[in-house]
Amino acid sequence: MYKLFFKRFFDLIIAIPAFIILSPVFLIMSIILAFVNHGSPFFTQARPGKNERIFWVLKFKTMNENKDKKGNLLPDPDRLTTVGKFVRKTSLDEIPQLLNVIKGDMTLIGPRPLLPSYLPLYNDTQKRRHEVTPGITGWAQVNGRNTLSWTEKFNYDVWYVDHLSFGLDLRILMLTIKKVLKSEGINQAGNATMEAFTGSNPHDTETKNNVSHQSKVLLSN
Repeated sequence: MYKLFFKRFFDLIIAIPAFIILSPVFLIMSIILAFVNHGSPFFTQARPGKNERIFWVLKFKTMNENKDKKGNLLPDPDRLTTVGKFVRKTSLDEIPQLLNVIKGDMTLIGPRPLLPSYLPLYNDTQKRRHEVTPGITGWAQVNGRNTLSWTEKFNYDVWYVDHLSFGLDLRILMLTIKKVLKSEGINQAGNATMEAFTGSNPHDTETKNNVSHQSKVLLSN
């Protein structure tokens, strides 16, 4: 019942007031980033949602469009602006996604929406992350976020799909607030952003078992 109806209600009673409260921050950041990025303060990109349906995710733009002499975009660390670093560290770049939640393309809690180009690379288990609506934060995010390997991240996502409940969502929401306040797990070690997913071992049962054990431990604490 929660998954089919009350989860959407849970999203709206939090996302709508949150966006109203954060609207001054939304406006100020829009103005600042429009100036820093010489134009649009927003980053939009196609992402697969529930059942792999494509939608457009909305975030604050944290990287510029600077290119090398050949016209290719510079590496992510070179394009990440000073303001962008602050926006990412404080997770302010996620505020516009409240509009995605209100619209219904996303939910507050669920697997993060990734790139459409990753879809052919998933194994059968990893594809199950698309059985639910993608979220602003999720079980993988509160268990390590960008410090996790792709295999670990996907295993956490699928574990969430199998254990989705109001209690779990509430736990994730509380842990997310704690993580944001501590600015934990923003970047992968040695990278400004998470490295691209290129496929993984479909039989990595050891990592799957570790994720299951760690999830149970965290829930019992």
